[in-house]
Amino acid sequence: MDVLLDLLNSRPLVDGEEQDALGDRAGGRRWARERGGDGTLGELALLREVRDVLRDVVCGESPPTALGPLLEGVRQIPEFTSDGLRWTVETPPHSRLAVEAVLAWAATEQQLPGRLRPCANDECRLFLLDRSRANRARWCSMAVCGNREKARRHYARTR
Repeated sequence: MDVLLDLLNSRPLVDGEEQDALGDRAGGRRWARERGGDGTLGELALLREVRDVLRDVVCGESPPTALGPLLEGVRQIPEFTSDGLRWTVETPPHSRLAVEAVLAWAATEQQLPGRLRPCANDECRLFLLDRSRANRARWCSMAVCGNREKARRHYARTR
């Protein structure tokens, strides 16, 4: 699930300016390699595409079926081991990280439905995975976005 949040949060707003970790070749290559990819141009292009589609799906702007074309050529192969049945994902090398992100999204939706969501701060583009018992987390970071939002509301009430 780390690759999912890392990918969704790879284009944050910093002081009102978008910072794209996959935007330039050197930064994108570093990002991909830190997560086990190879950083080729094809891999980076696919990661950007998957990131954009996942953002739309998580935000409810696109249906989950929009992820279908991104999984072309991917197969799950059953493999019997001494521990039982294990499924191996077979994918073209340049799409492994992108497929991992989509599969992590699917697992999150199955295991923690409704817990992956955008930060409630309108000036933030980050996403969070709410692991709280009450499922009421709203901000990617309480220290940053939560405090800012609470300060805004307090200021509006006292005006």
